[in-house]
Amino acid sequence: MTLRVHRQFIGLVAAVAIAITGFTAAPARAGDDEVGAAIAALLGLAIVGAVIHDKKKDKKKRHSVHRPVHPKPIPKRVNRKLLPQQCLRSVPTDRGYRQIFGQRCLNNHYRHVNSLPHACHRDVYTNRGWRRGFSARCLNRHGYQLARR
Repeated sequence: MTLRVHRQFIGLVAAVAIAITGFTAAPARAGDDEVGAAIAALLGLAIVGAVIHDKKKDKKKRHSVHRPVHPKPIPKRVNRKLLPQQCLRSVPTDRGYRQIFGQRCLNNHYRHVNSLPHACHRDVYTNRGWRRGFSARCLNRHGYQLARR
């Protein structure tokens, strides 16, 4: 609505500018009348120029490209390298803690378990016995990342 009022205002200013230039167009006379007429004509041209400039600026604003606010989803070929966060375990070993992705959890929550590098497969002895999984550090070196969900 404000854009419509703005355009009406511009139209009004243009009409007034044209009317002023029409009144000032008179036969040539000697003296101060010529100076006043020249000033009025220049003022009318300046107003018409400003109106044209505003119209061009409005056209540029109307044709602007709007980008979506939400990011695009990641393609499925990239999702293969994202590992589920709930499968990451910190298991105590005799040398401290190790970060591994549990085998059973990955089988349940990750489709591409068979494509994981076999070199990263680990059997870790914990206080609850032997656990199978994949080393988080090794998978990271092979380009796998933790999903942030």
